[in-house]
Amino acid sequence: MQKICIPGDTGVQTGADSDSMMQSVCAASLDLQDTKTLRKAWKSKINKFMQSSALWRKSNRQETDEAKLEETLEKLLSQQSGKTVFREFLKSEFCEENLDFWFACEEFRTFTSEEELMRSATRIYEEFIEADAPNQVNLDFNTIEKIRRSLHRPGPLCFAVAQSKIYSLMENDSFPRFIQSEHYKVLFHTSWKHSKVLKQKSPGT
Repeated sequence: MQKICIPGDTGVQTGADSDSMMQSVCAASLDLQDTKTLRKAWKSKINKFMQSSALWRKSNRQETDEAKLEETLEKLLSQQSGKTVFREFLKSEFCEENLDFWFACEEFRTFTSEEELMRSATRIYEEFIEADAPNQVNLDFNTIEKIRRSLHRPGPLCFAVAQSKIYSLMENDSFPRFIQSEHYKVLFHTSWKHSKVLKQKSPGT
């Protein structure tokens, strides 16, 4: 059978064709490597972004928590600045005697001798509880009577019930208004700035 030859097709691959094919293979290999490198670079950037974003959220959460330490009455009264600003607010509402009474009761609980308890109980009763007390707090008749009868021999918990009632009054009545006031905004801003300064001064930041 006679072999049919196609014009121009010698059936033999020349050196030029081989070089061209090798160049194509090398180019494809380089393209693949470049693609892999780009993918790795993007993955690295994405990971770094995710980590930095997580750190920012954590840091922002911590700063917010630190700046909002005053959002409960208990935490507010654990800080000297909180006590001062809250009393100023109560004073503007003409009821600072509630906080003064609460502080007096806190101090009273620390006394141990009968003489100290007697002297302090009498002072608290005359200043905050009796009918013509100069800084009378709002207590019901039964609570007042129990305190009055215990004055001859007061114990450390003599004012415990009264103190709890006044605390509840501040917590449920005065405190919600306080956190909506300008006094609170000033305290919040000051606390936030203070926490930022401490972070800037801390080692390793």
